[in-house]
Order: sequence, then C-alpha cells, then structure tokens
Amino acid sequence: MTNPIRVLVNGAFGRMGQLVTKAVSEHPGLTLAGQAGREYDLKQAIKDSKADVVVDFTHPEAVFKNTQIIIECGARPVIGTTGLRGEHVKTLQKQAAAAKIGGLIAPNFSMGAVLVMKAAREIAKYIPNVEIIEMHHEGKLDSPSGTSMRAAEMIAESIANPNALVRNQHETIPGARGATLNQIPIHSIRLPGMLAHLQVLFGNPGETITLRHDSTDRQSYMPGICLACEKVMKLDKLAYGLEEIL
Repeated sequence: MTNPIRVLVNGAFGRMGQLVTKAVSEHPGLTLAGQAGREYDLKQAIKDSKADVVVDFTHPEAVFKNTQIIIECGARPVIGTTGLRGEHVKTLQKQAAAAKIGGLIAPNFSMGAVLVMKAAREIAKYIPNVEIIEMHHEGKLDSPSGTSMRAAEMIAESIANPNALVRNQHETIPGARGATLNQIPIHSIRLPGMLAHLQVLFGNPGETITLRHDSTDRQSYMPGICLACEKVMKLDKLAYGLEEIL
C-alpha cells in the first residue's frame, strides 16, 4: 500500500488555509504533516514535517520567496497565492528544473474556472474581440486577479492580435478602459458580498458570447488543490495553471 503524501499547509490559519487543512486531513491519499503561518520559519517547518508537498496560500508579497524556499528544501510546491508575474514564474521554473522538482502554480484551483478559460481559448480562435471582467471580495489585495491574467494569457495563445477591430480611443478618465494584458482589457471589481467571479465577453457583428464562472464558496477550490497535491508527485517540472494537470 502506498504511503499517503505528506502535506504542509503554509498560511494554514487564514480562511483558505483552514479549509485546505481540513480538505487535506480528510483526503484518503494525503496526510496533514504540518501547518505554518506568518510567524513561522518556513524552512524549519518543512524540515520538521518531512513534507513531500507544501501548499501555499499566504500573501502576494511573500509568495515568490516562499516558493524559492520550498524548492530549496526539496519539497514540491502547490502555489495558490496570487501575485506572481510571468518573470517570477519563469525564474521559479528554472530553479525547479535545476533541482529536478515538480510542482504547480495555479492562479485558480476551481475546475469550473479552468474549464471557462479553456473554452475562452477555443472561442478566441474564431471571435478575437474579447474583454474580461473579474469580480472579487473587498479583501482581495491584488488587481487584476491571477485568474483574469491567466485567462488573457490563454486567449493570447490562440490569437496573435486580439481586439484588432478596436480603434484608438480617448479615456476621459484614465483607466476607464481597464488594465490591458496582451491587448485584452481586464476590468477589476472589489465589493463586499462577492467571492470570486470571472466573465469573458466576446463580440462579433450582430452577436455576443458571455462566459461566466462564479465561486460562491471557497470549497470550490478544494478538489483541485487535493488533486494537485497528488499529481505533482509525478511531475518533473513546475507547471503553471491547473489545466496542465487535468
């Protein structure tokens, strides 16, 4: 019988961390090896727990260093903290490759959100006029969300010149058209009462398509996180995006 995968949860005492801790504890193929938080020495916690995998849900300003430490310690990172940019991901992938360690950085662990992004990538091949709206709770620190940026990246994988029909426009108020990534506008909303919501809107002469995903409970992320903890044990690279392991 295969031994359960030993998982350390970093950020275990936050809202997401508490749910991850519970999900790992209840999963038959995983065992909760330890918990860490802001005041902990992450390197020592990994050593003490003998963790195979470290799940990180901490802070955008800490996630890059945390991931470096996880790889240095020989554990496999499963990173749910957003805030990593493309250059950060590439640096971490090189570090993981040198250490011959697999892992996963996922802007979103919701199966539904990933399926929406995959559908958007396919639609964009035929309707390249697209904008993104992402809506989150008032406590989310980074904008735009990692999910919306990953959606823009995936769409750009399908089309070289999105929104080619859009003319140069004048913003009466700077920022009115949102942020732009890969020529795709991203609009961020932060309001109480929301959790995590993604809309990808496509426009064609005489028609529109709207893809929408709503996470109404953080439980929606748990199956993807547990799946990632299992899958990274067989990876030989640091993958980016949950779609890489589905």
